[in-house]
Amino acid sequence: MQTNLSYQNKKEFRVFITHTHTTLIQLKKEGKQASFNELVLKIMPEIESYINSRLHTAIKKGHFSKGKYKAADFIDQLFIEIYDNIEEVEHEKDFYLWLYKKTNELLEDVIIEEEFDEIFFKNIDVYTKPEWDEMEEKYSTDGGGDLLMIEELDDMSYNHNDYKLNHVFIENKEQAMIDKIDNNISDEKIQSHIEMVLHNLPPALRTVFELFTNEHLELEEIAQIRNSSLREVQQLLDDAQKLLKVSLFNRYTVD
Repeated sequence: MQTNLSYQNKKEFRVFITHTHTTLIQLKKEGKQASFNELVLKIMPEIESYINSRLHTAIKKGHFSKGKYKAADFIDQLFIEIYDNIEEVEHEKDFYLWLYKKTNELLEDVIIEEEFDEIFFKNIDVYTKPEWDEMEEKYSTDGGGDLLMIEELDDMSYNHNDYKLNHVFIENKEQAMIDKIDNNISDEKIQSHIEMVLHNLPPALRTVFELFTNEHLELEEIAQIRNSSLREVQQLLDDAQKLLKVSLFNRYTVD
């Protein structure tokens, strides 16, 4: 199990976006829209990956059909939002979070907070290993019952997650449980299980966990993006980690 996470790429991306703010403001003042658009294009790849991740979940949950929406649809709208409203960002340090906030608003206008599986949620602490195995088999198929192809899952525009046990178990006293799970299953199985459980959690829990884990945002920043209090965001993260712990414990440590 890998325990040392590298945030270098995300940090570099954040610094790059922060430094583009002043330049974008100046380009707009000078009426250089072509140059403005060219610079915005350079900050879109990571945002596009985040959008694809959200769309992928919505499609898997049957919220809308595959192909109905593409990341490009939201990117086009985001271009307009940035050009029309960039002046409302008073300090360059706030530009990164502003982008994610605008992206979330655009997504949630289309992806209404879909219903989660209430039966799954209520019974997560009593599912047995065979039941978890059956759920994962179903999760690995698309809406028509066909197995997802490797090339579909390996799309470079999709925000691949790299979930690990230390995203879930964060206290030293849980080391014995970490070791037991880690000795029994591979990193790939850990990641697959976490993805499956997150897929079935309420949208608020899933989104906070993903923003904290995948986008490496601080809880205070997630609170700003979601227009929530820090306490609410902390509780959502705690709840998501607790449910993931229970699922991993019941599937991989109970004999």
